[in-house]
Amino acid sequence: MRKSHPVRRAVLAGAATVSGIVLLLALKPASDPGAASAAGGAPPAAAQSPQGGRGAGSGTVTGDAVRTEYGPVQVRVTVSGGRVTAAEAVQAPEGGRSDQVTADAVPRLNQAAVAAGNADIDAVSGATYTSAGYRQSLQSALDKAAAGSAGQGSDGAAGGTRTLTGAVAQTQYGPVQVRVTVSGGRVTAAEAVQAPEGGRSDQVTADAVPRLNRAAVAAGNADIDAVSGATYTSAGYRQSLQSALDRAGG
Repeated sequence: MRKSHPVRRAVLAGAATVSGIVLLLALKPASDPGAASAAGGAPPAAAQSPQGGRGAGSGTVTGDAVRTEYGPVQVRVTVSGGRVTAAEAVQAPEGGRSDQVTADAVPRLNQAAVAAGNADIDAVSGATYTSAGYRQSLQSALDKAAAGSAGQGSDGAAGGTRTLTGAVAQTQYGPVQVRVTVSGGRVTAAEAVQAPEGGRSDQVTADAVPRLNRAAVAAGNADIDAVSGATYTSAGYRQSLQSALDRAGG
């Protein structure tokens, strides 16, 4: 038998060794994290989308009525895109010196609430109790808005039109009852479905009620002035109006 040449055997052995190394490298799994990512592996945790979070709410929400030494305070806020765009006191102390304090303090508190976007607002000098009640009611309204509590004081973001009738308010001259139409969180119409009648009351009602209706639409709440000469009718109107707005809010 013919023997292989030694040089040829060396060449064949070297070729076999190289082929084996190449095959092993091709079969070896990639262990580099960068290679795994490039191959379609899961992205790092930092690149994953965050979970949870609360959507930006919209609507009109009425806070709880807060009793103060001088009377109740209740705040309604309008939230759009998660931001407070309007604030108003639907109830505030009234009568005697409270009328002047309320007239001075409430507009300033409303402006502060919108500017701050929360209940962390300063008290108005000379209106400590009203300011404290305002902040407490404001906070409860914001809590409801944040929780998205449907039916807990929200007129809804869609701004549908609803007509609501307030409770009957009994006055010295007869019952007063108010019906309001609310659209987009705003009072668009108001009317007295009951009012004092008979004798001089007919004239008083004919004069006072249209003015009270216009005032309710202009104010958007029950914080409206009494009509001169119709004190009892005005008081009953405001009471029934407030109850209608409470129903609209909750």
